[in-house]
Amino acid sequence: MSRDLILVSLSLMTWGLGEGMFFYFTPLYMQQLGASPVMIGAILGGVGIAMTASFLPAGYISDRLGRRPLLRLAWLMGVSATWVMALSRTLPMFVFGNILYGATAFVVVPLNSYITAARGKWSVGRALTIISASFSMGAILGPLIGGWIGEHVGLQRTFLVAAVIFIFSTLLIFFVRPQPVEPPHPDANGRGLRGLLLNARYTRFLVIVFIVMFCMFLPQPLSQNFLVNQRGLDLTQIGQLISVRYLGVVLLNLTLGQINARAGFLLAQIGVSMFTLLIWQGSGMPWYALGYLLLGSYQTARSLATAQARSLIHHANMGLGYGMIETMASMAIILAPPLAGYLYSLNPVWVYPVSLVLIGAAIVITLVFSPIKREEIN
Repeated sequence: MSRDLILVSLSLMTWGLGEGMFFYFTPLYMQQLGASPVMIGAILGGVGIAMTASFLPAGYISDRLGRRPLLRLAWLMGVSATWVMALSRTLPMFVFGNILYGATAFVVVPLNSYITAARGKWSVGRALTIISASFSMGAILGPLIGGWIGEHVGLQRTFLVAAVIFIFSTLLIFFVRPQPVEPPHPDANGRGLRGLLLNARYTRFLVIVFIVMFCMFLPQPLSQNFLVNQRGLDLTQIGQLISVRYLGVVLLNLTLGQINARAGFLLAQIGVSMFTLLIWQGSGMPWYALGYLLLGSYQTARSLATAQARSLIHHANMGLGYGMIETMASMAIILAPPLAGYLYSLNPVWVYPVSLVLIGAAIVITLVFSPIKREEIN
């Protein structure tokens, strides 16, 4: 592994520790600030809008001006947003900070491009999943610490501690070296967004990514609320489950990331369907823990979607191509939480059988309609 990938990994590991302390407790904290389930779903949808709107500009800028400036910008924005959340005492100010934090998701585009360019002899899928695993390694401890802090001194303090940790992560990312900017490529797939969208195979794959990620995300947004409100878990137990989820990301990235990206993408969908079933039908912490371990396959699926897309785009348009993949994936974060909130308000259990049916349909769609063949993936 190169010096720059080591720095990226260490920075992500540190960031994962901080983010793990609060990220999955955010719906519970919004509930404490007075938000209803429907309101929480709408807020998370707003965060999804901020995320989605950022990916294409980030891809275009990283292709034209370089990846390192956007990495630095994202880390600085993330620190600032976390301080806003940490210092907020009202729901509107907290939501502002949360949406600003969501907007920093654009970092995944230049970050994935940076990793792809620096991967050496590794396959794209292996490089992306291993570096992603470094984030989750740090995040394993975060929920345990955050759950303990939330249980004993309040969830608000978790944001404050995370904001301090993020300062150290930001210092590390400022030491990565720049990469050369590729000149525009003259072929049909190299003429910006229009050229990408005129690529019928690439466009079809975008639709599949949206469907799959929507179905995989639907059971997630209110599962912590479900386990606290309907199953009687406390914040310490929720923190333990979230830590197990991050452990699952590490394990599944290091296993599914080593096989063909198309096969891994399908197996990841099966993993999230098992999470959904176990949260719905499970009757205790061991079952919930197994479910959250398998939920780690959601993040693996996002990385493997990007790895598959690499076979359809030219390296000069890598940022824009990856940006479109992330845009489609993040549309799920706009549309799935409001639907989850609506189903939860009708009957908290309904989220899970509906999600199972939809994930099953997504698996069939991937098998039948994916335009990418196994042998095309590097």
